[in-house]
Amino acid sequence: MYLRKGLLALLAFGLGTATASEGLQGIYALASRQVPNHAHAFSFSLADGQPDAFEISDARGGIHIECTTVSACARGLYTYLTQHGGVDIWWTGSRLSELPLILPKVGKTVKGQAIVPYRYHFNTVTFDYTAAFWDFEQWELELDWLALRGVNLPLAWVGYERVLIDTFRDAGLSDADISDFLSGPAFQAWNRFGNIQGSWGGALPTAWVDDQFALQKRILARMTELGMTPALPAFTGFVPRALAALYPNASIVPGSQWSGFPAALTEDAFLEPFDPLFATLQQSFIAKQQAAYGANVSHVYTLDQYNENDPFSGTTDYLRSVSAGTFASLRAADPDAVWLMQGWLFFSSATFWTNERVEAYLGGVPENDSMIVLDLYTEAAPQWNRTSSYFGKQWVWCELHDYGGNIGLEGNLDELTHGPLAALSSPGSSMKGIGLTMEGQEGNEIVYDILLDQAWSSSPLDITSYVNGWVSRRYPVKPLPQAAQDAWKILSTTVYNNQDPNTQATIKSIYELAPALTGMTNRTGHHPTSVPYDTNTSILAALKLLLKAKTQHPTLTTVPEFAYDVVDVARQLLSNRFIDLYNTLVTTYNSSTSTAHAVSAAGRPLLTLLSDLDTLLYTNEHFLLSSWIADARKWAHGADAKAYGAYLEYNARNQITLWGPDGEINDYASKAWAGLVGTYYKPRWAAFVDYLAESKRTGSAYNATTVKNSMLAIGEAWGNKTWGTGVGEHWGVQGDTWEVVGKIVQVYA
Repeated sequence: MYLRKGLLALLAFGLGTATASEGLQGIYALASRQVPNHAHAFSFSLADGQPDAFEISDARGGIHIECTTVSACARGLYTYLTQHGGVDIWWTGSRLSELPLILPKVGKTVKGQAIVPYRYHFNTVTFDYTAAFWDFEQWELELDWLALRGVNLPLAWVGYERVLIDTFRDAGLSDADISDFLSGPAFQAWNRFGNIQGSWGGALPTAWVDDQFALQKRILARMTELGMTPALPAFTGFVPRALAALYPNASIVPGSQWSGFPAALTEDAFLEPFDPLFATLQQSFIAKQQAAYGANVSHVYTLDQYNENDPFSGTTDYLRSVSAGTFASLRAADPDAVWLMQGWLFFSSATFWTNERVEAYLGGVPENDSMIVLDLYTEAAPQWNRTSSYFGKQWVWCELHDYGGNIGLEGNLDELTHGPLAALSSPGSSMKGIGLTMEGQEGNEIVYDILLDQAWSSSPLDITSYVNGWVSRRYPVKPLPQAAQDAWKILSTTVYNNQDPNTQATIKSIYELAPALTGMTNRTGHHPTSVPYDTNTSILAALKLLLKAKTQHPTLTTVPEFAYDVVDVARQLLSNRFIDLYNTLVTTYNSSTSTAHAVSAAGRPLLTLLSDLDTLLYTNEHFLLSSWIADARKWAHGADAKAYGAYLEYNARNQITLWGPDGEINDYASKAWAGLVGTYYKPRWAAFVDYLAESKRTGSAYNATTVKNSMLAIGEAWGNKTWGTGVGEHWGVQGDTWEVVGKIVQVYA
């Protein structure tokens, strides 16, 4: 191994040497947290070698892991725990402490090395769709999960508003001006993107800003000790409108309208980066951030200016001047700055972002290693290939897959194991990373695990053997019934082998959508409702096999991940069956000979299914609306804690339903959660069935506007409620998973 060569390579990739030289205290702490009974048996050392490489060997009394970076040591530990210890860590919890009493020996030295310098994680919006209300305990599990899987470049947005507020104050803006600009806790990502401004649920509390700032300090300290380089925020250029009055000569232009929001809540003012004031504010922001977190925590800055925003001008000179001014401001504030940006704009606004404009915008940044572009949706809509590998800029092969935190089962394992390697080896490739950019970190865990593992393999992972190993660790009982493996063989070759180019994303369940007579089924794109597999031979067959495995080895009922998967697959069965019932309802209503009674009768099975689904979801802690609300409310404190808690609950409720004051992005972030199904989706569908029956009874024509307004009224009323005060509203788990699933199979098979 050659450490000097490895460190030079790290410098060339822009991550610096801090994480490789700070020591391994963070890795020892990681071992103590995750394998407390065996932590003493693991030893680690930094050694010469290629970047991000490790070697695992037997040592007296335990296991030794030698690595060239801290991140590689974490990955080496994970490799031993999974491949030799047979245990793993999941979003549902860590099972790493269930290592065998006597640690298995590795025999011949095991070697591993990352195939790319960057292993990236997070989408800006994940900080709201999933992590909006996380506390440090939840972040701790997440960061350990990331570190062990070898992630070394995570996004780090928490606490941003504290630094931004102080920057605006120093610029002369009043607290009222700043408050009018900031958005609520469940919507901060889109304020950071410059899509929205202000809040429709009340002003952002100072307590929230301060608490998140304190949380960020803990997050960054943990990221750093785990060998990660956090991508920190920077000043983007989006400013309160009042800044124009303070600086009348500044070049401040209006932003574009976003997703149907009223002008007061969008069209964010944008301070153009070639204006000297931009550099002044950038310097102020980064100086404050460095003072708070440390000057060398990171030199990588996340900065997105045109995420679903249209530039003020489309000329190549203008676009080049914007990026040039932006990068110059970063380098003036931090001479080692590297600009990281999400490449979503090049897909979502492809008509505007022609290759000529993309090249101009990226070309404003002088050196190729001064920028990292996240090719955000590479698994389905890559942009690197049409932009000549982003015209030489560093870029990351990303999996987006999940929109809004939807959890419908879907994936393309073949693309995830072959696509990154093909891109990496393509002529002239400037690909330097592999990463996850899902909007919501919810469900379908296998499709994310396999991509992060592929980042450590120079050849495509064998899907069959990978799935077998993954299932064995996920359900660690001895012996594991073959039925469990057979269930996942079916899922991996059907549901997770989706080759349909029109449905490459989590499948959205139509019961989560505001009811309508048309446009519900067979949607394609990145919010598909079209189901690209046969339910009976995939979902139902897999569910029956999982239940067979449970019968053969009852201990599986005590495995949290097994229980989660059974509920998840049963949930998908009901979701798919709902489509059939909906089609029957529509056909009945559209029949010229049907009666109001017939329509009501056709609607009853839909409502029964939703009740059954709610009952199912209530049996597992990971499918509860009450958990989302409890997580939000736990941040409320102080003299006005009651009002603060109500404010937080409103934010939590609005995001997953109306997403805006008047349903601007209605149901985008819908969830399959107990409580949400029973108190929101079911009442909407009940109202819809009643409307159709009444329409038949009176002979009146279907009125889509009337239906839409009715659904909006239901959403507005629901968003202002308080959980736990309504009939049947529970906190926590209710019912028995196995009894409920057994009945579901009997009824819906």
